[in-house]
Parts: sequence; C-alpha cells; structure tokens
Amino acid sequence: MISRRHIRVKVMQALYAYKTRTDVAPAAAEKALFKTVENCHALFVWVFSILPEVVRYRANKLESFKEKNNPTEEDLNPNTKFVDNKVIAQMEENQTLQLLMEQYKVKWDNDLDFIIAVFKQIEESDIYKQYMSRPKGDYEEDKQFVLDIIQHVFGESEYIRWFFGEKDPNWVDDYFEALSMLYKNVDAFKENKGSECRIYSAFINKQDDEYLCRHLFRTVLAKDAEYEQLIESKIQNWDMDRLIGMDIILLKMAICELSEFPLIPVKVTMNEYIEISKMYSSDKSKIFINGVLDKIIEELRNTGKLNKTGRGLYQN
Repeated sequence: MISRRHIRVKVMQALYAYKTRTDVAPAAAEKALFKTVENCHALFVWVFSILPEVVRYRANKLESFKEKNNPTEEDLNPNTKFVDNKVIAQMEENQTLQLLMEQYKVKWDNDLDFIIAVFKQIEESDIYKQYMSRPKGDYEEDKQFVLDIIQHVFGESEYIRWFFGEKDPNWVDDYFEALSMLYKNVDAFKENKGSECRIYSAFINKQDDEYLCRHLFRTVLAKDAEYEQLIESKIQNWDMDRLIGMDIILLKMAICELSEFPLIPVKVTMNEYIEISKMYSSDKSKIFINGVLDKIIEELRNTGKLNKTGRGLYQN
C-alpha cells in the first residue's frame, strides 16, 4: 500500500515532467503517472521476494557442505535457524506473492551474485549473529528478526538500492517507500494465517487513492493559470520566473488539495507539502512554501473556498 505522501510525490513528478515537455498530451501523461505507481508496487514485490530467495540459496549451500570429502561436525549438523525462519517460510509459500511475482516478472535466475551478496550483508550483521546465537525461538522472534533485517540491513544497504536503480532508475526514489510497505506488511503477518497472510496491493483504499492521484493531477493542469495567479498575488516581492519550478508545482498541488478535497484536513496538506519540499527542493523551500500557504489559506477561508467536511474538519 503506497502511502499518500508517495502518491503526492508521484503526481508532483508527473506534473514536473509534463511541464518540461511539449510533445506529451495530458491523457498520456496521466497514463504514465499511474504506470509509475504500478512500478513502485512492482519494486515492493521484488524486495518482498529477496529473503525467500536468500534462504533458498543458504539452504542449498548448507546441503552442499554435507557432500564434502571430509565434512566437519558443523557441516553435518549446521545451525538451520535462519533457513527455518517461520515468517520467511510464510513469504515463500504465499500464493498471492507468487502470483504478483509472475505478474511483475520477478525472477532471480540471473542474479545469483546479488543474492549471495545480500546473504553476506545479512550474515555480517549483528542482528544475524545475535539471532543465530540463541536457541530456536517462537514465531514472534522470527518476525522481529525479519523486521530488523528489513529496517537495518536492507534500509542501510546502498548496494541493494543501487541494484534496483540499475533495473529501473525510478526505483532509486521508490526504494524506501517499497521497504516501508514491506515492513508494515510483514509486521501484519499472523502465525495462524500460514501461507494466506495478506499481501498489500498498490493502494490502501483503491477508490480514494486513485481519486487523489487522478483528480490532483487533472485539476492542477486544468486550473494552472488560476492557481498561478493566486500564488503571484501572495509573493509580490518575488519574481515568478526566478522561483524554483518545483516549489510552484508544490504550491499549486497544495491549493488544489485545500480547495478540491474536503476530507483532507488543512494541517495534513500543509505538513505534507512542507515535508515533500524538504526532500525534493531547496533548503529554503520549506520556509517559502509555509509562508505562502499561510496567506493562501487565509484568502481561501475569507472567500469561502476552504470547505472542509467530515474528517477534513480535524485540526483545521
């Protein structure tokens, strides 16, 4: 389930790409936007499949040690706690994950070197060493181990992120979002569900999230001139042509959310676009966006264009 913040990022990137090209129709740009969302979910499936593949590699390796001419006691009776991890077994046996892997053409046949390298990173971590030093535990210990590997080994590995960036440059941006999805999904696993644990789809709420994505993109394009005029009226001491293009796009998206999405609270919109500006614009952008949005919110309230209902009334 891709977060709403990442949906906003995808819309921002799509608007920026559309603005910088003159040969793309709005419908084609919108189609490309939804393709980037699907690609993010594809990356989620790829990273989901890493640990079962690593366990398969390690299990085969342990079996091969027994075939040595002079196997040691450790070769004959290895510590199998990692390869017997109950949560990774659930991942391996999950039919939904297998179907998604087929859908996104996830195959590791030609990437054995990557799988070996990932196992070495896991094996060298304190998380793995401490886990393997303890007797076999319960399901919750196995789950916590997997969560720690996702957070600390996958999350801190520039190599894994680079690997996926080589497959698709957009995945460099999507990597941490995919890991966040994976962490939350595994954390929701239950022992009694066996191989039927739920695997997250691209959207938390398909209807609402698709609407946010589509309506935000379409409305910013349709009301571009109106939003630009509103922004210009609040930055009288600034030259629009000298402002960072990404800041203007973020402001237009925020205006759209404030006026077109009655169920999204004002503070949520403010916080989201300030946070996105920290990641994708200049150091001073958050101050600029915060100041301009304060003025815009005041005008929208005074002109009756800030109509929030239901949960959109919270924290306003």
